[in-house]
Amino acid sequence: MSEAVARADRPQDPDAGGPVSASQLLRNPGFVGLLVYRLLAMLSYQIVAVTVGWHVYELTRDPLALGMIGLTEVVPYFCFALFAGYAVDHLPRRKLGMFACLGLLVTTLMLAGVASGTLPAGAFGIGTFTIFAAIAINGVVRAFLSPVYMSLFARVLKREHFARGAGVSSVVMQTGLVMGPALGGVLVAWGGKTSAYLVAAAFALAAAIAIVSLRVTEPPPPAERAPVFQSIGEGLRFVFNNQVVLGAQALDMFSVLFGGAVALLPAFIHDVLHYGPEALGVLRAAPAAGAVLMGLWLARHPPQKHAGRLLLWAVAGFGLCIVGFALSREFWLSAAMLMLSGMCDGVSVVLRSTILQLSTPDEMRGRVSSINGIFIGSSNELGAFESGLAAKLMGLVPSVIFGGCMTLAVVGATAKLAPKLRRLDLRDLQ
Repeated sequence: MSEAVARADRPQDPDAGGPVSASQLLRNPGFVGLLVYRLLAMLSYQIVAVTVGWHVYELTRDPLALGMIGLTEVVPYFCFALFAGYAVDHLPRRKLGMFACLGLLVTTLMLAGVASGTLPAGAFGIGTFTIFAAIAINGVVRAFLSPVYMSLFARVLKREHFARGAGVSSVVMQTGLVMGPALGGVLVAWGGKTSAYLVAAAFALAAAIAIVSLRVTEPPPPAERAPVFQSIGEGLRFVFNNQVVLGAQALDMFSVLFGGAVALLPAFIHDVLHYGPEALGVLRAAPAAGAVLMGLWLARHPPQKHAGRLLLWAVAGFGLCIVGFALSREFWLSAAMLMLSGMCDGVSVVLRSTILQLSTPDEMRGRVSSINGIFIGSSNELGAFESGLAAKLMGLVPSVIFGGCMTLAVVGATAKLAPKLRRLDLRDLQ
């Protein structure tokens, strides 16, 4: 299907004749339904992430087991991500999203069974094995969630509304990142692990209902399906041959890889700021809060002109904020630096999402989104490892300063090596 025909099939916005506001976008039932799906799925996943960490440590009393949670999830994610992108490009997207949410439902019910004693957790660690099996299934499920969302995003909005829609989407995503862990902690404290898992299961079921009832037309399946690996190769070649898309993804990946300080927050609170554990929640929430504020602003004032330069400046600002955080010795100044870093990251997220949506052909959105997910997922996981290793070798504060400076170096290298990204104007992609 051609891009023009695909656009014609999409639901029209309230005032299709001109620019729309964020409030008008929220009167688009397809867009709202998609946001509801994303928020519900994220809340389910975040509640499980908080609860399962507490659960595993109660069973094992082994800090290494906490580290194994992330590894158990990320390995299946990487193994299935490219195949999930292929499936999204060739199969009904809403049904795939529904099955992914039902996968979340099954895993949370498995975890609830262990927590309630329905599934055994005896001397041979059967319960722990069941927990890690559920986590591994979650990794597979996660590989489908984002490509489904990204591909349907382009079906419910007109191209000229992608930037504003990305701002609204960023607010929803960051809100979920703030609300999910907080809600998970409250549920565990007040109702216990079983209750937390059951609430997460209810969110997963609601997300499945939201995506399957979404009002959107999907493109017809291709007349001929290319072989799986050939199709995946097409997606990889598209990304690596597109200077704008590759530059934006690499910029985000390396900035998070070197500039992430979140993994070291407990050490900063204890050794540098000399606060108690109650400060951890404030500092962890600060970047998300900044991203929410920036998302609200960008939803009202979507970027268009000089988008490439704005992206580079935003990532540079992120690096400077990380350096400022490392040099701070006052708790509230540290929180302010992290909030500002979240605001800069919010600009980066909106621009990168918009560039990805505008640059990707409709028939390739699933594969490109899955490749983007590998970039982002690897940067988060490897960034935590890099931060710990650098702190071990260089010391806590010098390692974070080094990371911030490396982020600035990445910005300089990207500006030189990707001139098309540097000169990008989003209007040229519409």
